[in-house]
Amino acid sequence: MLCPSCGKLVGVTDEVCYNCGRRNPGMWGFAGVLRRMGGSLGFAPVVIYGCALLYAATLIMDPQGIRMSGLSILSPSTRSLAAFGASGALPVFGYDRWWTVLSAAWLHGGLLHIAFNLLWIRQLAPAAAELYGASRAAIIYTVASVTGFLLSTLWGIPLTVGASAPIFGLLGALVAYGRRTGSRQIGSQALTYAAVLFVFGFLMPNVDNFAHLGGFAGGFVAGRVLHPLLPERVGHTIGALVCLGLTALSIVASVATSGVFFAG
Repeated sequence: MLCPSCGKLVGVTDEVCYNCGRRNPGMWGFAGVLRRMGGSLGFAPVVIYGCALLYAATLIMDPQGIRMSGLSILSPSTRSLAAFGASGALPVFGYDRWWTVLSAAWLHGGLLHIAFNLLWIRQLAPAAAELYGASRAAIIYTVASVTGFLLSTLWGIPLTVGASAPIFGLLGALVAYGRRTGSRQIGSQALTYAAVLFVFGFLMPNVDNFAHLGGFAGGFVAGRVLHPLLPERVGHTIGALVCLGLTALSIVASVATSGVFFAG
C-alpha cells in the first residue's frame, strides 16, 4: 500500500516507512479503509442530516412545548433543547453538563434558525472540505464548537445552541487558509462574510455573538495548525472519527441524564 504521508510503497505491517520515517504507515491494513470512510461519508451531509434529525427529535420529545409565535416558528421547548445538550452557563455550571460544548452545535432553536444555518453549512462545509480535506474540516468544526460555546458559557450566557459557532469556525479556517497560501480572494471573502454575519448578529435578537467570536478564533487557530497544503493522513481521519464519536456520546449523555429537566 501507499504511505499516507509520502505516498511511497510500504508494507501493510511495516513498523516504519523507510522513505519518510512515519511510524506504522499501514495501520495494519486499515489505512485505506479509513481514508475511504472519511471521503465517502462526506463532511457536509453528516452535519446537515445530523442537525436535521436532532431538530426533529427535540420537537418530538416535548410537542406541547413547541412555540409558534413571531420568529419562533416550530421552536423546540427550552427543556427539550436542554435535554438534548444545549450549552451555556446554566447547563455547565448549574448541572455540571460540561460536555454540552460539543452537542450544542448540532441543536437549533427554531425552523428559521436551522434553515439559516444549514444554508451556510451547505455553502461553507464543501469549500472547507475541499481545501482542508473532509477529516480536517470535521476537526475544525468540532474545535470551533468547543471554543465558541466555552467562551459563551464563561461569559454567562444562560442557554445557547446552534451551528453558527462552528460556521464561524469554518470562516476562520478559510481566513487562515488564505493567509497561509497567499490566496487573498478566499481569505478576504471569508473575512467579509464573517464581518457581515457578526454585525448581523448584533441587529437580531437572541443571537449569541460570544459563541460566534469564540468559534471564529477556534477555527482560525485550528486552520493554522492543520496545514492545508499537506496531504491528509490517516491520523486526521482517526481524529475526525474521534471528534464525531465524542459529539455523539455527548448527545447520548445529555439524553440519558435529561430526567432532571422533565421531573415533575
